[in-house]
Amino acid sequence: MIILIAGCSHTGKTFLAQRLLERLGYPYLSMDHLKMGLIRSGMTNLTPADDEGLVSYLWPMVREIIKTAIENRQNLIVEGCYIPFDWKEGFGPEYQKEILYGCLIMTSTYIRSHFKDILSYAGIIEQRMDDSYWTMQRLLKENGRYLEQCRKSGCPYTLINDDYIRNTDALVSRLEAEAGACGTNMEHRRKNT
Repeated sequence: MIILIAGCSHTGKTFLAQRLLERLGYPYLSMDHLKMGLIRSGMTNLTPADDEGLVSYLWPMVREIIKTAIENRQNLIVEGCYIPFDWKEGFGPEYQKEILYGCLIMTSTYIRSHFKDILSYAGIIEQRMDDSYWTMQRLLKENGRYLEQCRKSGCPYTLINDDYIRNTDALVSRLEAEAGACGTNMEHRRKNT
């Protein structure tokens, strides 16, 4: 089973991936780690600020990692802001049935009333370098864009609108239940191959 966790920066994707790792035992791949490894090794001229270029550069590799994991019947959580909204393209139905997707989106009300908390928790799992360019306006704009794109492309999303843990617990519960159901199907297929 593959779980994709999308969302713009500062929505808690890595925190959610860590929670799922602890509850399901699935390892996770941070697209940010992959991005920085490729940038620091000189394998690309892209910079951390080249969001559109990074989606085009990273997603084809990650998509093929996902296919390999599915073919090997391995579980994996992939989290990052570089998962495109048309992520299903490039996966046939046999792959799609093994992939769960969830996108974290903070409402404008939540951002306005918790902006200082959002910034203070930004490094709870991974240490960030300079985060000063993440203003309230940028966070509002990016979360609004993610909401619009999820609605347009039919991607499931979770709105964070009052209590972060309570709001994300609903997503964790959904992903756990769906992973359990799909895991049962995968185990059945293993026994019959």
